[in-house]
Amino acid sequence: MAINHRHALPHIPTFPEFRVFEFSETSLRYQEQLTAFMAEHIYTREGEYTAQLHSAANRYSYLPIMDELKTKAKAAGLWNLFIPPSLAEFSDHGGLTNFEYAPLAETMGRVLWSPEVFNCNAPDTGNMEVFMKYATAAQQEQWLAPLLEGDIRSSYAMTEPQVASSDATNIELGIVQDGDEWVLNGRKWFITGALYERTRIFIVMGKSDPDNPNRHQQQTQVLVPKDTPGLQLIRPLTTLGYDDAPIGHAEMVFKNVRVPLENVLLGAGRGFEIAQGRLGPGRIHHCMRLIGAAQRSLELACKRVASRTTFGRTLSQHQSVREDIARSFSEIEMARLLVLKTCKKMDEVGAKAALDMIAASKTTVPLLVQNIIDRCMQMHGAGGLTADYCMAEAFNYARWCRQADGPDQVHQMALGKQVINRYADS
Repeated sequence: MAINHRHALPHIPTFPEFRVFEFSETSLRYQEQLTAFMAEHIYTREGEYTAQLHSAANRYSYLPIMDELKTKAKAAGLWNLFIPPSLAEFSDHGGLTNFEYAPLAETMGRVLWSPEVFNCNAPDTGNMEVFMKYATAAQQEQWLAPLLEGDIRSSYAMTEPQVASSDATNIELGIVQDGDEWVLNGRKWFITGALYERTRIFIVMGKSDPDNPNRHQQQTQVLVPKDTPGLQLIRPLTTLGYDDAPIGHAEMVFKNVRVPLENVLLGAGRGFEIAQGRLGPGRIHHCMRLIGAAQRSLELACKRVASRTTFGRTLSQHQSVREDIARSFSEIEMARLLVLKTCKKMDEVGAKAALDMIAASKTTVPLLVQNIIDRCMQMHGAGGLTADYCMAEAFNYARWCRQADGPDQVHQMALGKQVINRYADS
């Protein structure tokens, strides 16, 4: 009986992208500059930043230290580094590929508030890309220009408390045309940056055509200035007790909020399209930063276990501690390589064609980092749970990244379907 080799042998794909990763001279130069900047200006001033935050009359007000550090970052040329080559026309800085940018975002991720120093923080990076890709020239002049300068901040209002927002087509906030205006009514929550003192503009996604048979053409995105009448900030929200001040997350209500028709982005019915174009790069940026948080946590854990003694020997001599350190080191390396491979694919074929790798990174890295940081917290004893170290807040960041930009289960469902179709039909 002849053997059906198609089913008897495993499918063995070729991987031309499995090569030694080498960074460009430009990326290496930025890595050196950024590492030196962090050492001189960021790590040494973490305590000052925290003191200013806790002494501020309003926890969501702008901190003087941020202005000072942003001035230094601009002078050093470490500004808007997230901008890819395809959008380099919008800034004198940036122009780096995702692969070139990855180690820079990782370095920034070692201190959670530092990305804003370099104008590379969420949600502004994603919002700036929206303005670059989809806004009119007038919208870019009014909002993109000051965002690129770091003079104002922005928010992206998509998630809603009353529906399962993991399915973006569930969004209910109403966007109705009334003459030469759009009228918005609805509720949003976990809107990052909404409370921030310097936030000036909201990109709001709502439902403008609920009866459209194509459920992906029912949504529209419009621009709503923060001072528009009817826009109410209800309350700050916390994640595991952290309010993420001064940027924060808010619940907000739109009550007969009116904006001109020209405030629409791209066109009515194209809101879902914009959302898909925005969230891909943002997901991988979070993964980049999380690796930095994990790496720093591991370094702190190594210092800790070498300096503390129990039962007649240092913690570093205990077998269980060595195993946890080894496991954490290996998982960071795996996460970093997964992200770099994802970046390479994004650079070569675009974010849309790289959705499989983006989903793999998005659903793997936050959980991996959460577990790594948990081990490092444990090695610090009770202190690891406190704000005396960076780990507890970084754990919170990793945990909420498993919900941000779509919960892991949605991406796993889509990725699983894609992988099954890829090999079942081969």
